[in-house]
Amino acid sequence: MSTTIAGIQIPDSQLARQATELVRDTETALLYHHSRRVFLFGALSGKKRELAFDPELLYIGAMFHDMGLMPAYSSATERFEVDGANASRDFLRRHGIAEASIDIVWDAIALHTTPGIPQHKKAEVALVTAGVEMDVLGLGFATVSDADRQLVVDAHPRSPQFKEDIVEAFYQGIKHKPDTTFGNVKSDVMALKDPHFHRTNFCSVIQNSAWPG
Repeated sequence: MSTTIAGIQIPDSQLARQATELVRDTETALLYHHSRRVFLFGALSGKKRELAFDPELLYIGAMFHDMGLMPAYSSATERFEVDGANASRDFLRRHGIAEASIDIVWDAIALHTTPGIPQHKKAEVALVTAGVEMDVLGLGFATVSDADRQLVVDAHPRSPQFKEDIVEAFYQGIKHKPDTTFGNVKSDVMALKDPHFHRTNFCSVIQNSAWPG
């Protein structure tokens, strides 16, 4: 039976239900509820902006976007976003989804911490990032009505200490591979949480390259 929250219908296909079950059984409650809010806020943004998007693809992108933080899906060397994108690709291929659709979901997840790019991609890609930015950073907060925000958090609670908890969740998911944060916003998480973390400096990489000049 489908559920509607803040005027947004949660996809209820077999694919969506299995994705929900997998994410709920794999992720922490914090990340599960965050992922559902990401879908809802992303869909609300798409509705407000009158964008045409596939709700099911947006849902899969939102639900899998943090799967790479979980040990079962975390590689030793890839960015966590890529791990999550790869997990979504494997899941969708098992269900016979077209490669073009898989590519959209992959991009939506892989790019969600790379500011300035997603909004120029397919609507589903842009809206996963919009949902993440709303729930984590508060970007677009004023564009969502008080009533809709309340309906979303009533359905998927956002704890009073969510800000601290989500940063800790990011840290726990990436601390074993700090070099993967080079070039994306998660280097700020490492800098906050690990006093021994040293950022890779882009200019130093250039200056210390094997080229003579």
